[in-house]
Amino acid sequence: MQPLLRCQTALAANSASGGQHCICKTHTIWPVSIEHYENFPVASWLCPPALRPAVTAIYHFARTADDLADEGEATTEQRQQALRAYRSDLHAIAAGIAPSTRWRAQVFEALGTVFHAYRLPLRLLDDLLDAFEQDLVKTRYADRADLLDYCRRSANPIGRLLLHLYGIDDAGALQRSDAICTSLQLINFWQDMSRDGPVGRCYVPGPDLQRHGMTVDDLLACQDGPAARALLRELCAWAEGLMREGAPLVHQLPGRAGWELRLVVQGGLRILERIRAMEFATLSARPHLGAQDLAPMLWRALRMTPARLARQAQHAEAA
Repeated sequence: MQPLLRCQTALAANSASGGQHCICKTHTIWPVSIEHYENFPVASWLCPPALRPAVTAIYHFARTADDLADEGEATTEQRQQALRAYRSDLHAIAAGIAPSTRWRAQVFEALGTVFHAYRLPLRLLDDLLDAFEQDLVKTRYADRADLLDYCRRSANPIGRLLLHLYGIDDAGALQRSDAICTSLQLINFWQDMSRDGPVGRCYVPGPDLQRHGMTVDDLLACQDGPAARALLRELCAWAEGLMREGAPLVHQLPGRAGWELRLVVQGGLRILERIRAMEFATLSARPHLGAQDLAPMLWRALRMTPARLARQAQHAEAA
């Protein structure tokens, strides 16, 4: 299934080197985090201890849903039935009713406590399930608006849920969070072109393909070449522009959360840098981050001043 969600995520780092402890597209990030749900930092040492149970409960909710949608040998119909039952349990705990026993201990006991303690928005959790269900039946996107609508449900809810835990709900912060999460989702797509093609998934919007003289079949066959690389160059610029747009959010989050988000942003940008270094040949190979990337990411995270972020956003927009 595809993320953030495959859920991609969201206030979390799209970095990656084929990972342990992640779902959807496999991604882990340097030693900053213990586990990631598609770029979802869970129990990170930068996360305030008081919020770790809540973050972990949301993580297990999303991870289990992703497993239902993507793991094992179940048919599409069986996966759809499982996700419908899972949604019913979600709505049960939201109404203060005991869920079924199927996922109670694994997911819904902890989530129920967190849901009511923090008054989590049910709509955001429903949106995640909508994205998982969509991924079972839809593998093509008519245009960028169509793909962004998917990101709105697959990636953006994670960022909004984390902001909710921090008590941040102003429109500007939510918009920046959405930009970061959508960017991470898109970067994940462009990073994993060599993996998605063989399984029949194409996240490149139709008009972008047509503009470069390519077809869905070309991508599914992982046909690398000048046209494909020009296409990826344009798509990566789109993702970078969104990341730069959202980056000022790092100065709106308190303390350690702001520093974690700096690394999230730099992780996504570093993947784009890796894609550029391989001349946008992600139909042939998948770029990843390693230990050698941590030092430059930390250095750039330290230098994320408001003035520098503004200049970088202007440069990305001009490009």
